[in-house]
Amino acid sequence: MSKIRTAFFCSNCGYESPKWTGRCPSCGEWNTLAEELIEKPSKNNKSWNADDDTARKVKTVLLNEIAAGEEKRMVTPDPELNRVLGGGIVNGSLVLVAGEPGIGKSTLFLQNGLLLNETVTLYISGEESEQQVKMRADRLKMKNDRFFLLTETSTQTIFQEIKKLKPGLVIVDSIQTLHSSYIESSAGSVSQIRECASEFQRFAKETGTPVFLIGHITKEGSIAGPKILEHMVDTVLQFEGDQHYAYRILRTLKNRFGSTSELGIYEMTGAGMKPVSNPSEILITQKEEQLSGIAIAATLEGQRPLLIEVQALVTQSVYGTPQRTSSGFDNRRLQLLLAVLEKRGGFHFGMKDVFVNIAGGIKVEDPSIDLAMVSALLSSYEDGALPHQLVFAGEVGLSGEIRAVNRVEQRIAEAEKLGFEKMIISKYNQKGLGKQHFNIELITMGRVDELYKYLF
Repeated sequence: MSKIRTAFFCSNCGYESPKWTGRCPSCGEWNTLAEELIEKPSKNNKSWNADDDTARKVKTVLLNEIAAGEEKRMVTPDPELNRVLGGGIVNGSLVLVAGEPGIGKSTLFLQNGLLLNETVTLYISGEESEQQVKMRADRLKMKNDRFFLLTETSTQTIFQEIKKLKPGLVIVDSIQTLHSSYIESSAGSVSQIRECASEFQRFAKETGTPVFLIGHITKEGSIAGPKILEHMVDTVLQFEGDQHYAYRILRTLKNRFGSTSELGIYEMTGAGMKPVSNPSEILITQKEEQLSGIAIAATLEGQRPLLIEVQALVTQSVYGTPQRTSSGFDNRRLQLLLAVLEKRGGFHFGMKDVFVNIAGGIKVEDPSIDLAMVSALLSSYEDGALPHQLVFAGEVGLSGEIRAVNRVEQRIAEAEKLGFEKMIISKYNQKGLGKQHFNIELITMGRVDELYKYLF
């Protein structure tokens, strides 16, 4: 049996050292040396060793001779998870799910594992005991005769159990708690995370078994561990949301089998995560009286149209420097829109404090909400409520023009479905609409000053 050999490599310059040092002797950077495997033991003693019947035959093939076909997907009972994964779980895929502690990652994937009654699922828990996982399953009020639990952190022991069970889905909670005996560093270190993830990647690709890796995030908000972890996996999902809100958002950051801009919305309840089929209804405040500084925007997240509520508050500045505060909206974009209103519309925001918020605690990067943001700012500036049942969809340019947005038909259909009566869009969107008939009045405009005249 060959000897296990490791060395320490600098992540900055690549310098190799036989032992760890605080400072790299080559480039002088501090705390950049990480342990890596150079030589593993013989094949018979590997963590994951595929059997002859499951091992993939390796040979060189001509690209034109490969038969093209759809990826085989496992469709789950959770429509929101199917959406963010691009239509279901792809066989042999490695999915990384990251989020804040206590956000509900373990609950969501324990729930999905229990819902898959026709698939043998193995849930590997490195953080919780068997009794803790059982208590959570009891709270979810779900039972499954094909759901197995393993509380273990050693990858060698885990793969021995996997060979016995032969599961159809593996969920690892979490990758930061696992450790391989080939690396001497502690669990959660850069080298341990990389080695454990590579072992699961090899297992997933050789057997065609999908694997979910639940991951931690750092206090800065990035995924804990080496950046290469995100490159190794096929899909990266971010689970986010404020713990004080009942709603959670599952966002796709990377997906080799689908769109990277999809969004799934859940409601945290006592019985687990409940998928929200119509998020527009929860993102718009149900209010009886008309209030100033509120506008409804039609936006898109991946393939899903959403109606969101944009709120703005403009007040006289008390201090010397006016404040610009935004929640869920890019602060630099807000500065740009205020400059356009000042230059092209003649509105004096220079001595005003401006606060903007996207209701529901979500973050929006779609530029099509510019028109709604401008309308909310003008509404608060004039202290006058906007007309009832009015929706906005348009991007605002630096010269004050209202630019066209893509896939405007989906936005119009969503506003029509929720009972809105009027929608303001760019006049340059008229060409794309053609002769389609909608049961909502479309108002087209070309400049921001036209918008002010129409509203006030």
